[in-house]
Amino acid sequence: GQVVAGGNGAGNGLNQLRSPTDVLIDKETDSLIICDNGNHRVVRWSRRSGTTQGEILIDTIGCFELAMDEQRYLYVSDYLKGEVRRYKFGENIGTLVAGGNGQGGGLNQLSGPRDLFVDRQQNVYVSDTNNYRVMKWNKGAKEGIVVAGGQGYGSALTQLYHPHGLFVDTLGTVY
Repeated sequence: GQVVAGGNGAGNGLNQLRSPTDVLIDKETDSLIICDNGNHRVVRWSRRSGTTQGEILIDTIGCFELAMDEQRYLYVSDYLKGEVRRYKFGENIGTLVAGGNGQGGGLNQLSGPRDLFVDRQQNVYVSDTNNYRVMKWNKGAKEGIVVAGGQGYGSALTQLYHPHGLFVDTLGTVY
């Protein structure tokens, strides 16, 4: 294999990563977008040869998962704040698209949001880990809809246990 980002030990330097949790490829800029969880930041590393350090895109965020829609908006789940934000490249604040009302179990809250999926209509699906559910937030909605789980943790068909991983097909079926 070949090291394409980091590779200089764990740390907070621009040439280092600490506990990265997700990565996606931005084809337009031929770069990697990395959720550098241990440093509470999202960084971009060019895939061009000779790149020795990343560039901070978003700082001071408990990021866990990334997604990008067809319009190149970047979505980031903030595990610590219980929210998902959408960013236009160059922005550091972003727009709240899910949660944002403190950690909790209400329909306007998330607790430990991890994995994300964004459909073509910019609806956001979130694995709401500590609430044992998967939520769908329609574009512009102030509350989410439970689409899987939500009945506590367990092995019944209506239950999940710390859901991780998420995919939604074009028919809206959640996997």
